[in-house]
Amino acid sequence: MSQLPPADDKYTKSDHVEDCNNVTIIDDFQVLGLAADDANFYREFSAERRKKVLRKVREQADTLGLSIDVGRARKKLTFLQVDIRLVPMLSILYLVSHLDRANIGNAKIAGLTDDLGLSGIQYNIALSLFFIPYVLLEVPSNMLLKNFARPSVYLGILVICWGIIMTLTGVVQNFGGLLAVRILLGIFEAGFFPGAVFLCSFWYMPRDLATRIAVFYCASALSGAFSGLLAAGIAKMDGIGGYHGWRWIFLLEGLATVVLGVLCFFLLIDAPRFSGKWLDPEEIRYLELQHVIKEGGAFKDEKKKTSWKDVRAVMLNWRMYLLAYILLCQSACSYGTKFTLPTITRGMGFQNTNAQLMTVPPYVAGAISAIFFSKLSDRFYWRMPFVVAPLLLVVIGYAIIIGLHGELEANLGPGFFAIILTCMGIYPTHPATTSWTMNNLAPSSRRAIGSAFNICVGNIGGIIGSYMYLDREDPTYPTGFGLSLAFGGSALLAAVVLEVSFMWANRRKDALSEVDVRERYSDEQLLEMGDESPLFKYTL
Repeated sequence: MSQLPPADDKYTKSDHVEDCNNVTIIDDFQVLGLAADDANFYREFSAERRKKVLRKVREQADTLGLSIDVGRARKKLTFLQVDIRLVPMLSILYLVSHLDRANIGNAKIAGLTDDLGLSGIQYNIALSLFFIPYVLLEVPSNMLLKNFARPSVYLGILVICWGIIMTLTGVVQNFGGLLAVRILLGIFEAGFFPGAVFLCSFWYMPRDLATRIAVFYCASALSGAFSGLLAAGIAKMDGIGGYHGWRWIFLLEGLATVVLGVLCFFLLIDAPRFSGKWLDPEEIRYLELQHVIKEGGAFKDEKKKTSWKDVRAVMLNWRMYLLAYILLCQSACSYGTKFTLPTITRGMGFQNTNAQLMTVPPYVAGAISAIFFSKLSDRFYWRMPFVVAPLLLVVIGYAIIIGLHGELEANLGPGFFAIILTCMGIYPTHPATTSWTMNNLAPSSRRAIGSAFNICVGNIGGIIGSYMYLDREDPTYPTGFGLSLAFGGSALLAAVVLEVSFMWANRRKDALSEVDVRERYSDEQLLEMGDESPLFKYTL
């Protein structure tokens, strides 16, 4: 198991840590400087206490109308309380973020391009400009997040700002105005996903992280299923208040986003020590200790801000670039599918509403697949197979489509099956790769930088995906399907190379005894080394 160095002291109470050299082994984590009474409390968090937590969770689940099969739950029951408050809220926010960035496609067929006098290339420019600030600002955003004691405040501000921009999109009058709001939308959406991932990593142990990320990431797939249906209903407001239907799409969805942003201040949870209204003191102590244990200990002189040394360490870590490349491949396939799937289903022979409805099964299959693979990944705490297996589905799906020469209407059954396979492979890849990244970086400052860096590099794939499927190649799209196959295959190879690299690095570290390591380095030096420490073991 991994030994992780200290976290930011905004999120970790140093009262739980002694400034000494003792090493305690808890849940296969090597923890430096943990007080003996805290170690005993963590180990002996009693069955009776967990039963009490279970009763509270059942009451809260009934109140929220949630169905939880607690009898089969394998996780510590305390975290069900966290799940109820954190995961649904992040899922809704992530769904809304994808609705807000992709609804321009729905507005296009509702009259946006005609009303604003856009040519085809101008629309493509507006579409792709979103990704420039979105890519560039993710790392700085996560560095800024580290300065907020309450992440809910920062994330809430972001959501409100992009909701306002989305609302203003409904009143733009020309191409220049559309460019401005798309750039601003990219600026404010940039920080949400990496911030949400970092917030999840703060509450959960590494082995439980992939499932939680997947739960709200699958909202991306579901947003594709719901976006067209929602826009179809709103577009019927055409003419109300003197506004065309496409304007109402932006106005209503933008206002809903602003409301959700305000709710973040009240419903999105922060650190355990701020959660006394729904956690009792023992539960708070347990969750704080879990964070200390996961981080491998903490010291009272720990720095509060992210250092440029951490930034440099992440930028010089060659494995991060392979992980980022996998995310880039996934993003290119994902956005290419999201922007083109209605056209593909139309090319299969479906028309109008039926073409929109036939996009729903692939997205639903993708969402289910994301949860399924992520649960297995957390269950076995082995990331590589659950990155490779979905990528293999991507390769098989696009290989079938290319084998049909893109003639999907003449081969409706195999063609639609292949489309579903690609979505089942695309959507699990992102949460699994993100968790793999988080598990193999330490301390928390490097994890925050690394996750944002990999996500922002991966999102360059959004620009590529915007131009993969060319109108002149409709409906066979040899370029789009061919590039998707190449991205899937090359990402699969990158995952295999990473696995071999992590195995080799762990064997090198295992060759050094702990006695030799401690003779050579002090505890402070080992913690400062982070994932480069000889005592840190990479997650495979």
